[in-house]
Amino acid sequence: MKAVLYYGPQNIKYEETMIKPLAEGEILVKVESALTCGTDVKTYRRGHPVLIKSVPSGFGHEFAGTVAKLGKGVTRFKIGDRVVAANSAPCGHCFFCKREEYNLCENLDLLNGAYAEYIVVPQRIVEKNTLILPDNLSFDKAAFCEPLANVVHGVERTGIKPGNTVGIIGIGPIGLMFARLAKLKGARVIAAGRNPIKLKLAEEFAKADEIIDLKKYPNPEKIFKSFTEEGKGLDIAVECVGLPEIWERIFECVRPGGTVHFFGGCKSGSTVTFDTTKLHYSDIKLMSVFHHTPKYFRMALDLIASGDVEVEKLITGTLPLNQLEYALQQHIEGKAVKFLIKPQFV
Repeated sequence: MKAVLYYGPQNIKYEETMIKPLAEGEILVKVESALTCGTDVKTYRRGHPVLIKSVPSGFGHEFAGTVAKLGKGVTRFKIGDRVVAANSAPCGHCFFCKREEYNLCENLDLLNGAYAEYIVVPQRIVEKNTLILPDNLSFDKAAFCEPLANVVHGVERTGIKPGNTVGIIGIGPIGLMFARLAKLKGARVIAAGRNPIKLKLAEEFAKADEIIDLKKYPNPEKIFKSFTEEGKGLDIAVECVGLPEIWERIFECVRPGGTVHFFGGCKSGSTVTFDTTKLHYSDIKLMSVFHHTPKYFRMALDLIASGDVEVEKLITGTLPLNQLEYALQQHIEGKAVKFLIKPQFV
């Protein structure tokens, strides 16, 4: 098959590679639609110690497709089924799984290889985190299940209530989806970013109540508070950038008694500094949420299938597999939100 393999930072190759023989319980999926992802862009630029453990490696993890072959013992699926698979599944028996903290599973192997004509889905993901698509749901939309599942997890854990004022810094696809789900929870949403493409989507996709262009208003602490009741600050402040300096600034935007959600992951080894007096005496809650679970993956599929989250609006364009590197460069230049990669295109 044709695939894009990862060899190292800024070193990916579109080439012919062998399809791995199926082990017991595995399935082979013909990739119909794959999506570019901010994590893949970061991996392309500087590597990733968790996502890529050896090279050459398969690359890409957001996809939907058709079951092309079944490994021994597979009974839940048949050849021709239209499916979406997550990029992980919990083991079910480790310390964290016993406490139903499945996203923290100690044996959470991450699946890569969506930038290819075919992908082998491991047994555990086949059994726990692969879903059949509704007949009327396209592969293009279904490929959004994995990133949306992360956001569903984050939103559900944050505890957003109707009438809350939620401010979000960072409106890439994750921030935009967080804003959209916060609106569905009945919140008043203020979205802040710099990229004009994403600012437009904050209105058209997320349906944010207020949209802040940080090029015009570089002081988010002041502008966020100006949109809140009595200028007290945000009920919930969400960081979707993943930079320590933005973590520190979003902390200043929340009201006493509010919640700060650090949803964007920073580079390994990063540190931040907060005013402990404000943190303690203002009764501020700090939180972060990592990854997804089978429960949230299913919720994501339901949200997409229902039309409540119109994920197709996030697609910048459609490209064949051999133009993946171009797509990643477009992301780096700030000209893309998500590219749809169609391995069957030539």
